[in-house]
Amino acid sequence: MSPWCDSGCKRRLDVVGAIFLLIPLLPFMLLISLAVKCTSRGPVLFRQRRTGKDRKEFFILKFRTMICERRQQGSVFTRPADPRITPLGRFLRKWKIDEFPQLFNILRGDMSFVGPRPLVTPTWQEPCIQEEAGTVLSVRPGITSDATLNFRNEEAILAEHPFEHQEEMYLKAIMPLKLEMEIEYLDKASFASDRRIILQTVLRVLSGSVNPDPLRKGIAPAPERPHYLPVANQKRDYLSAADRAD
Repeated sequence: MSPWCDSGCKRRLDVVGAIFLLIPLLPFMLLISLAVKCTSRGPVLFRQRRTGKDRKEFFILKFRTMICERRQQGSVFTRPADPRITPLGRFLRKWKIDEFPQLFNILRGDMSFVGPRPLVTPTWQEPCIQEEAGTVLSVRPGITSDATLNFRNEEAILAEHPFEHQEEMYLKAIMPLKLEMEIEYLDKASFASDRRIILQTVLRVLSGSVNPDPLRKGIAPAPERPHYLPVANQKRDYLSAADRAD
């Protein structure tokens, strides 16, 4: 793992960057909070238990984008066209505005700007991803990463497969590839790579562009079957050179 991933310099840049962004964003975040409160019942913030560095659990903060119904909690897995998402929530998710409260996670030391996305607490214990998950849990999770960029169209990918198989496909096909991308980042991480990922994240969000389906070269397409396995000897070839976020 690159020394940059756990360096004091990276942490100081995270803190300075979070403070620098929060000062101008606070009035806008207050308006979003008011809009969330006025358009649907429930709390302004969504708090979900995630597993972070050294397997320590923390609550990730987001603006709430789903209906708040205790009688029907639903799956922690967000499906394509999920009916639990509010109209305002779809707008917030499209432009990644719901992620803004994670700046407070950075200040608290739970997260970094760039790093593996924090894992939902039960999922990292799945046998098919446990080994890779153990590696990414050695560093602070991030708001964005190469895996986040490459799977921006994740819901559209899942929508191509039968509804009853989508959650299994996510755990057995998408998650292993995302974790492999995260491990590749950890191996080569530097200030330059973090700067590139942040810049590309901003550009992708503003432009609304997405990468071609990253699964095409890493997964045998089999939407009829409930079981998805990586194609032998192709797992590391999930993106061509042209598709990579360089």
